[in-house]
Amino acid sequence: VQLQASGGGLVQPGGSLSLSCTGSGFSLADYTIGWFRQAPGKGREGVACISEDDASIYYADSVKGRFTISRSRAKNTVDLQMNMVKPEDTAVYYCNRWPSSVTVAWGKGTLVTVSS
Repeated sequence: VQLQASGGGLVQPGGSLSLSCTGSGFSLADYTIGWFRQAPGKGREGVACISEDDASIYYADSVKGRFTISRSRAKNTVDLQMNMVKPEDTAVYYCNRWPSSVTVAWGKGTLVTVSS
């Protein structure tokens, strides 16, 4: 079982980017799913999560008001819309079960680089 993140790339400060999380042989709809990131030289941190019933959503203070997490049950995806990005958002982004104590095998992640 593995969750795969995609959609990363190079984006200018203030720009937008949309990431998508898919599960191979894994129904995302059955779990609380989160987005995590790891910046160069730093540890992995939780960015946002959405509960299995979509009733609860959490955002880290660093992204609150700029990022939006959403779920598509039809597509079996959990997306992260990133707006007004900042250079400090540069990191490899991963998706996985939330919290970190119940994660499954980590995928390769997708690199987001915010730079002019």
